[in-house]
Amino acid sequence: MDHLAAPALPMPEQWWDRIVAGFARSDIPAVSVTELLAVVLVAGVLSVPRATWRYFGLFATVTHELGHAFAALTSGQRLGGIKLRLNHSGTTTSYTRGRFAAVWSGFWGYPVPGVTGAALVWSGFNGWGPAAMSAGLLVLLASLMFIRNLAGVFILLAAVFAAAALVLAVPAAFTGHVAIILGLALLVAAVRDLAKLTNVHLRRRDQLPTSDAYILYRATAIPSGVWIVLFSLVVAASWVVAWQPMSHILAAAT
Repeated sequence: MDHLAAPALPMPEQWWDRIVAGFARSDIPAVSVTELLAVVLVAGVLSVPRATWRYFGLFATVTHELGHAFAALTSGQRLGGIKLRLNHSGTTTSYTRGRFAAVWSGFWGYPVPGVTGAALVWSGFNGWGPAAMSAGLLVLLASLMFIRNLAGVFILLAAVFAAAALVLAVPAAFTGHVAIILGLALLVAAVRDLAKLTNVHLRRRDQLPTSDAYILYRATAIPSGVWIVLFSLVVAASWVVAWQPMSHILAAAT
């Protein structure tokens, strides 16, 4: 009697199974000092040189604008849409009658790359790297419905394809390392963006209307400098969270 082989799953279904499988906790990666230094190096290559920042900075902008969007949704606002531009700028439009809700969503732009980066680093070191990558991919996919310009669609689709490639092609044993790399790169990006924001207020004051800190000042009468300090405190706290697992590896090696 002939036994027929079970039909292979269609490719899209295999992809979906891989994404869903990522939400199970994996083995905690054993990261040596050498591997940690390599991870830090790759993260730096992504986020420091101009040649790579030209592209990775767009992902940081996506994260920034999604921070505004998520804060708007969690405060009961109606999200009008997101525009992303190739010059690393973006705009998130939301509608509310409450001042607190507007301030809440206006604040969560610059700190979010740092917060996301810390979450990715923590996930990578604690066996949740695949879950973080799968969740990130789903968030990027869902965000497509809010994009309102052609450049934004292009940028977000590029981010979706890159995230999908990492989720589907990287073995689960190495996904934690990838999450750590992306997390550290976003943490560096958060510092870069804060430096750029500060420069706008100190030297390029003709660009003030585009500054989140200036917009918050107009909404609350609290000086822009205070908002920049608050942004910086959240980013600094994110660095502290990310540093904890790395410090344990360095301490164990001494």
